[in-house]
Amino acid sequence: MKKFLSVMIVALCALMIFANGAKEAPVEKDTSYTIRIYSNSNSTERTTWLIAEAKAAGFNISIDDNTVISGDDKAVQAANEKKDGDVIFGLNETRWSQLVNGTYENIKLLEFVPSWAETVGSFKFDGKAYGLVIQNVLMLYRTDELGTNGKELHFEHWSDIADCGFVWYRQGKVGGTTNTNINSAMLYPYTDPSSPAGGISVEGWKKLWNYCANGVYTGDKYGFDPLNKGQVAVSTFYSSSLYGKLDAAAEGSKTPLTKDNWKLVDIADGTYYIAEYIGIVDKEGRTAGQTEQVKAFVEWFGSAKVQAAWAEEFDSAPCNSEASAIVYPDGTPDIYKIKNFALNTVPGTDMNYASYVAAHIAEWTNIQTNLGFYWADASKAPAEPDWDNLDWATLCQAK
Repeated sequence: MKKFLSVMIVALCALMIFANGAKEAPVEKDTSYTIRIYSNSNSTERTTWLIAEAKAAGFNISIDDNTVISGDDKAVQAANEKKDGDVIFGLNETRWSQLVNGTYENIKLLEFVPSWAETVGSFKFDGKAYGLVIQNVLMLYRTDELGTNGKELHFEHWSDIADCGFVWYRQGKVGGTTNTNINSAMLYPYTDPSSPAGGISVEGWKKLWNYCANGVYTGDKYGFDPLNKGQVAVSTFYSSSLYGKLDAAAEGSKTPLTKDNWKLVDIADGTYYIAEYIGIVDKEGRTAGQTEQVKAFVEWFGSAKVQAAWAEEFDSAPCNSEASAIVYPDGTPDIYKIKNFALNTVPGTDMNYASYVAAHIAEWTNIQTNLGFYWADASKAPAEPDWDNLDWATLCQAK
């Protein structure tokens, strides 16, 4: 009996060792696999750089530039419809909260924690998506005779631009990541959870209309060039690429911006920050070896070395603190020191503003589209709505 028990114990131990060994056996990466990526951070320069750098690091990737897919909504829509994506990066908290919460039926995120996860601080959806780039929207003004002629601008809210007394540049379309973030900044002081107008007071929509009706639109996508050329005194832009634009300002203007003739508008609220994240899609039919290759790509792309290189190449600020130390050895630039209201709690709710935006962004887009905000041709501007007699329930819905 003892001999039998001894044999059984030895057999069980051998089985356990075998089982543990089988469990711990690494899955070999399929390095021949082409990783399909969807992103809105996909200018031609970015995609060209990433394809080349990834190839040098041993990864084959497929990513469309913004001549094919433009904006976060288009990137996510394409990923959801084509169901062939392995990685999504870019977007912002608003869109990522939708992905994490299953808004898109064909996009499920793989549980994954990269080795650099703790370097991104609060910019993460634990186990799902992790921050790459910190981004915010900025309001700039010229201080010379083509601008405020020495007068300093101090606003309480972003929407005060519509009452600033100077010529300002406005957006020209509904949608797009930067345009949407500027809207979010404009609407911040007008949140009203009880409002049928998408959780924004009617006064907020009136103010946004005034911003459109009395601002200048020249066809420029983001607003730097009109300010650089002296066509407007005040404009909006995004933090990534600002310094690169300033370095090349003289190439696009006879009266360019210099280090001495512009400032950031001092806005008491602060500004609307976002972070661009990266996550792995739990793609049906992908083999274990292919998945390991996808994980290895995310490990590589989010690493301090690669994120520092990306930041230096495209004038962006990395979430990765180790990368940030490489890029900014003398300290973080002022444009990333502005107070962040995206994480402030919205009165009357238990949501921060970024979550509030996520909850209402579809309604806001529909309202703007239905009422005709952001007309490109000033001669075809629609009549101002009859604010007291609008059917907000209908306007909050898609046409």
